[in-house]
Formats: sequence, C-alpha cells, structure tokens
Amino acid sequence: MRPRRAARLGVLVAALAGCSGEPAAGDGAFPAEPLSTTKSQGGALSVAVRTSPSQPPPRGTCAVELTVTDAAGTPVDGLAVVVVPFMPSHGHGASVKPTVTARGGGRYEVANVTLFMPGSWELRTTFSGKVEDRAAPIVNVP
Repeated sequence: MRPRRAARLGVLVAALAGCSGEPAAGDGAFPAEPLSTTKSQGGALSVAVRTSPSQPPPRGTCAVELTVTDAAGTPVDGLAVVVVPFMPSHGHGASVKPTVTARGGGRYEVANVTLFMPGSWELRTTFSGKVEDRAAPIVNVP
C-alpha cells in the first residue's frame, strides 16, 4: 500500500473509532437534572438541556432532550424545533441532521445528535410557531 493511501486509511480508521455504534434510543433515559439551561436570544424562552446516554454527552452519537419554558416557567408545546450541532472553534457542523420529536410538557427529544470530536459544541436551535426565537445551548464533549 502506498504511504499516502495508508495515511488516509489511518485517519479514516481513527475518525470512525471515535463514533459510538447506535444512536441513543428515545427510552426516556434522560437525567432529572439538566446539564445546562440557556435563555433564548429574544428572552422569551428558557431551554434546559439533558443528554443521553450520559452527561456530558460522549463523543459520537447521542440524544438530547430540550425542555422549553416561557418567562413564567410554563412549558411551551406546539413549536417546530430545528437543531443544528455546530463547533464554533473549528467553524464546522456535523454532516448528520438530527430529528426532533415533541414529547409534551415542553419537552422535545433530539435524536441522532452527532458530536464526533471533543470540545465545545453549540446546539443552534430555531423555534417557530407560537414563539419565534433562537437559542444556542453549549455542550462540552470530553
């Protein structure tokens, strides 16, 4: 095998080794305490973040639960939620698009969140519907 091809293969193997096998299932296995809580840009919402299978989330694929409340602390249901993982220090996101499922009580489960390298990731989140706002909770992957 040529040296250049061997080096590329080595990089690919190392990258794949950092990924977990299966996405975290939506089994309700989120911890009671949030990893973090963030206010939305417009200040209309508060977003509590929980990760599964662990907090902080592992490198690879995980699930995230966002609990969205208004200024009075009332859960906000009926929102369209889009989440884009983004690593600001490297200027890139993930190639896998997460899916969001409303669970009621202001809870939104985000599946297939791919955080493929350690460091600080923003979960760039857009809310639309009753409330139009954005938030960017940060999760740190060890």
